[in-house]
Amino acid sequence: MNVKDLFRSNIKNLSPYSTARDEYTGDIGIYLDANENPYDNGYNRYPDPHQKSLKGKISGIKNIPADRIFIGNGSDEPIDLVYRIFCEPRIHNAVSIAPTYGMYKVAAQTNDVEFREVMLDGDYRLNSQKLLDASDENTRLVFLCSPNNPSGNLLEKSEVINLLNNFNGIVVLDEAYIDFAGAESFSLLIDEYPNLIVLQTLSKAWGLAGLRLGLAFVQPEITAVMGRVKYPYNINVVTQKIISDELDAPRHSQIEEIIRQRRMLEEALPGVAVIEKVYPSDANFILVKVDDPRGIYNILINEGVIVRDRSKIRGCEGCLRLTVGTPEENRRLIEILNGL
Repeated sequence: MNVKDLFRSNIKNLSPYSTARDEYTGDIGIYLDANENPYDNGYNRYPDPHQKSLKGKISGIKNIPADRIFIGNGSDEPIDLVYRIFCEPRIHNAVSIAPTYGMYKVAAQTNDVEFREVMLDGDYRLNSQKLLDASDENTRLVFLCSPNNPSGNLLEKSEVINLLNNFNGIVVLDEAYIDFAGAESFSLLIDEYPNLIVLQTLSKAWGLAGLRLGLAFVQPEITAVMGRVKYPYNINVVTQKIISDELDAPRHSQIEEIIRQRRMLEEALPGVAVIEKVYPSDANFILVKVDDPRGIYNILINEGVIVRDRSKIRGCEGCLRLTVGTPEENRRLIEILNGL
């Protein structure tokens, strides 16, 4: 497969917005090109539109070459970009597992692209053949999430590989929760599968949700196009600086504690009377089936605890999604549920 053949024709011919700083690589002492305020306050200059320094640091951490990294304003930006790059509105379509992260569908609707949902098998297992059967000559994208949200489980590696080998389009694999799974990331396979885009985020394991920074790992031909289509200065100065500093601080102890707390909840929740089923999780949340999802949700709200009611989503009937909190927060959750 030549992924360039999948680009929309207008994207192939797109002349991106460029700055004088894109055209010059030497040391610059006087900036008179961008109509900025010349008085330094730390924020008066536009940020590096290519995030070169930040990509270099992420490259070292993830063991992925910098030219295979796209940095987005959250993972939602690359999700939107792949529709804009690969899908002609009202012509092409995307196929996704269900239930899963809702932004894949919202981005499809925003870009006027047909969105086809394929239900996961029992216990939220992936059946790649069902996705292939739902695809046709106009299917450009397949969306997977592993560990999946809201079910929490890792998708079977062999099924993902079968899809990569047999789908003649782009497979977008969202690994937002991979740090909690104890599994190898598919990002290490992007050179083997040129039709693979792996999404990750610094919002979850790295605890940087408020800074909104997402990552896409993909072949250089696609990162280059994503860089041309994105808004010029999509990652601001403050975010780039704070993220760079935070990447120097290890997060292993926090991740390990969240996993310990998840296991504690997985052991404690089955003994709670109102909980009918606890689904296995490889993420930092647990999906549970309860006897009265909206009622329990409202009781928790009244007690100052907010969880996610997923009971109206097909495939998650009767379910609440519980994020793993601190030990104190988790104990309080169990205390409230035991009192029902």
